[in-house]
Amino acid sequence: MRKTHLFLAACFAATLTACGQSADSPETSEEQAAAEGEYERGPHNGRMLRDGDFAIEVTVFEDGVPPEYRLYAYRDNEPVDPETVRARVMITRLDGEKTTFEFEPEQDYLRGQGVLVEPHSFDVVVVANEGDNSHRWAFESYEGRVTISDEAARAAGIRTETVGPQQVGETVEIIGRVELDPSGSAEVGAKFPGTVMSLHANLGDRVARGALLARVESSSSLQTYPIYAPISGVITQRNTNIGDIADSDPMFVISDPSRTVATFPIFPRDIERVLPGQSVLIRGLEGQRAQGSRIRDFLPLAEVSSQAVTARAPLPNRDGFWRPGMAVRGLVSVDQRRAPLAVRTDAIQQFRDFRVVFAKIGETYEVRMLELGQEGPEWTEVLSGIDAGTVYASENSYVIKADIEKSGASHDH
Repeated sequence: MRKTHLFLAACFAATLTACGQSADSPETSEEQAAAEGEYERGPHNGRMLRDGDFAIEVTVFEDGVPPEYRLYAYRDNEPVDPETVRARVMITRLDGEKTTFEFEPEQDYLRGQGVLVEPHSFDVVVVANEGDNSHRWAFESYEGRVTISDEAARAAGIRTETVGPQQVGETVEIIGRVELDPSGSAEVGAKFPGTVMSLHANLGDRVARGALLARVESSSSLQTYPIYAPISGVITQRNTNIGDIADSDPMFVISDPSRTVATFPIFPRDIERVLPGQSVLIRGLEGQRAQGSRIRDFLPLAEVSSQAVTARAPLPNRDGFWRPGMAVRGLVSVDQRRAPLAVRTDAIQQFRDFRVVFAKIGETYEVRMLELGQEGPEWTEVLSGIDAGTVYASENSYVIKADIEKSGASHDH
């Protein structure tokens, strides 16, 4: 059984501890709420931290400004003049990075001096001083974070890579279909005209090279001779029956289903941009399956009515997933250049209003909100949001996203 330990989000934070100079008292309502996996909200919908009759409400304000901490102080549930309170918030992120926010009084609150960078996922310590009293609280405020054992990650097909420089390029989307590779097919006919005496293979049969397909009696010598399969593959056409006269037409067509190609009509608007040798990422119209290839060649003639020219890309098909006639979508890389930072395009997921990847630290995965540049079929340029050398989930990252969503992690403070 897959064993996955989920970090709870801020709205389901772990037990909140409070300490100060007030005398011991029965468990506060805030502590009771924390014990139940919830926390008390204040008048500004923030997290209420209580210590005796003193309280701090912690909010993150991001309405029209970069995210910043704002604290509201209370005594006996009545607002306290922010001029009389000194406060400090210290956060520790998953990778160990620590940031301290100092506060200045402004209107009826204390305003944090600095931007609270995404993701808002960290361990928090709040210290407040009012007169001779000092108060301290510590709590977990996590979002977009989940712990998955390495064993479970391997079983789920999660793979990782390291953020670094890569070749990226603009993409052109093309729509085509899967076809059998002509070089992987063979037409089988009679050596000499004659009557078909017996048949040993039928449409859809898989045959090995050298397998007996039929016997024909030569019209000239009246000798019966065998016809063998010249290649291994599947019988895709059988054009004869016992008693027919075999002549120059093919009796069978054998095709190797593992040798398929994707064919794409390239229309005049793209004919100068899509060229042989360019990389193309091939996907089905639905589903997650994707396979990289390169434009191998173009057929020599254009289609008269549309003026499209057919491009072909090899599509190795060892497991038989790609079936002739299946529609496919191709993303062709054009205008290649080297980007200082890039991540796998397939690794990128949507999280809230952000496009993200999941950084891996130990056995824990956490969102990294990205500002992206040029997007290619295989690699996408990263302008900000993740550091070079960061290990991230490059394959099957949707499994991580699903676990985070299942845990109920939200953007909350």
